[in-house]
Amino acid sequence: MTTPDPIRSQTDVVIHGIKAMIVDGSLSAGSRLPIEKELAAALGVSRGPLREGVRALVILGVLETRQGDGTYVTSLDPSVLMSSLAFLADLRDPSTSGQLLQVRRFLEVESAALAATCIDESGLSELEAILDRMDALAADLDAMDVEAFIDGDSEFHARIAQAAENPTLAAFIDSLVGRTMRIRIGRAVREGGSIAATQAEHRAIVDQLRAGSPDGARIRMAAHILGVELFAVDHATDNSSSRVDAQ
Repeated sequence: MTTPDPIRSQTDVVIHGIKAMIVDGSLSAGSRLPIEKELAAALGVSRGPLREGVRALVILGVLETRQGDGTYVTSLDPSVLMSSLAFLADLRDPSTSGQLLQVRRFLEVESAALAATCIDESGLSELEAILDRMDALAADLDAMDVEAFIDGDSEFHARIAQAAENPTLAAFIDSLVGRTMRIRIGRAVREGGSIAATQAEHRAIVDQLRAGSPDGARIRMAAHILGVELFAVDHATDNSSSRVDAQ
């Protein structure tokens, strides 16, 4: 029986109580929660706060409700659990894009280093195919679909993160990449030569991955993201004119 903490609301007791049950193994991925009456008694709360706590955990991707079948612990896959981080990133003021890019740089530098030790020829070929498609889009800059080009950029970075064979790290990166799309589009439109420079940087990253050089991959990835990060900082005032960083 859990004794409610008087400092916490009963809803908080539910959230922390179910979390504790998952951590200690009483509940695991795919487990069905006890019936409402039993769970409320175990946590020492009434049914109203229990339902509120369960709803909060559903939003966070920890639990899922199945119509007519009860409530279950999700797979606890990192990509699901990181959705709340992506939501938080969406709510940040666009003027803080530079901060998000700084976090991206910290994460992706190490992701690239890990990928250099893990990626195989098939993975390298996929990266090169993405870059070839981006080159085709950039062949005519005046008619280029900038958003499609940036989508390719996002896919490129996602594949490297996946190649690092660390799903949690990949989920963190994925939750942030799309949230910096607006600033990347802005740079592509406003900075002459940025498209060609971006592609050259991408190719240099692939070269280091192919060479199996973690340090080389770190350096190339850091330089690549730093360019966009500095652009975001320099144009922070421009970014604050819109609340939409990326969708």
